[in-house]
Amino acid sequence: TKFHRIIRDFMIQGGDPTGTGRGGASIYGKTFDDEIHEDLKHTGAGILSMANSGPDTNGSQFFISLAPTQWLDGKHAIFGRIASGMLNVRRLGCAETDSNDRPWMKYALYQRK
Repeated sequence: TKFHRIIRDFMIQGGDPTGTGRGGASIYGKTFDDEIHEDLKHTGAGILSMANSGPDTNGSQFFISLAPTQWLDGKHAIFGRIASGMLNVRRLGCAETDSNDRPWMKYALYQRK
């Protein structure tokens, strides 16, 4: 996946196959409902959550937190935590961006085979 949005000390966002931040349907259709679990919190860096534009608008986009982001609790479905490689995530979080938080260089995550 390409990371199309980076906000220093907040998050990096990817999962849009177009790489623009405007695309990305889920495997369940265009969008799917939130799956919020009260016991899962945005407690620090490395939390993986669904990006959305409001309740029940999850598609394919996700973000990785770079810091505690408690104001997102109950609004974005958490589905994981970075198990290894946080140094790379933190480095990506420091990438230079334009005024729309788009990175100047292209960054992507690839599945290791």
